[in-house]
Amino acid sequence: SSGINAEYGGKSDGSGFSFGSGEMLLLTSLTLDGLTGVSQEKMRGYGMKAHFMMLMMNLSALVVMAMSLLATGEVWEAIAFCTRHPEIVPEIVTFGFASALGQNFIFITVSEFGPLMCSIMTTTRKFFTILGSVLLFGNALATRQWIGTGIVFAGLILNDRFGRTVKVDKL
Repeated sequence: SSGINAEYGGKSDGSGFSFGSGEMLLLTSLTLDGLTGVSQEKMRGYGMKAHFMMLMMNLSALVVMAMSLLATGEVWEAIAFCTRHPEIVPEIVTFGFASALGQNFIFITVSEFGPLMCSIMTTTRKFFTILGSVLLFGNALATRQWIGTGIVFAGLILNDRFGRTVKVDKL
C-alpha cells in the first residue's frame, strides 16, 4: 500500500490512509466546481442565455488552455502526435462535437433552472451510472464506496423531500 502511495505522490502515516495527488485533484475539482456554480449564477442573474453563457465559458477555457499548452510546450507534442497518427483527428473532432452537444444541454439547464439543479441532475446521473455498473456489469464496490453511494442517495432523497422548490415559468 505505501509503495503505491509513494509512487503516486502520497505520504502514508502508517494508518493505511494517505493524502496524495488524487485527493489534491479531487479537492481542486470540487473547489472549481463551486466557483463555476457561483459565476454561472451571477451570469444567469444578468439574464444571459444558455448559448451565450456557453460561448463565454468556452472562450475562457480556450484562452487558459492555449496559454497552458504554449507555456508547457505540449502543443508541439500534440501536433507531432496527430501528424504521426492522423487517424486520431476524426476521433478528436467527433469527441469535440459530442462534448458540445452535451454542454448544450448542461447550459440550457443552468440558464433555465440554475446551477444547483444542474448539479443535482448530474449527481443523480452519476449515481445511477454507478448503480448500473454494479447491477448490470457486476463491478464490485468496496464497503467505503457503498457508504459513499448511500450518502449520495440519502442526500438526493433529503433534497427531494425537504429542499427548496424550483419555480418553473410557464411559456
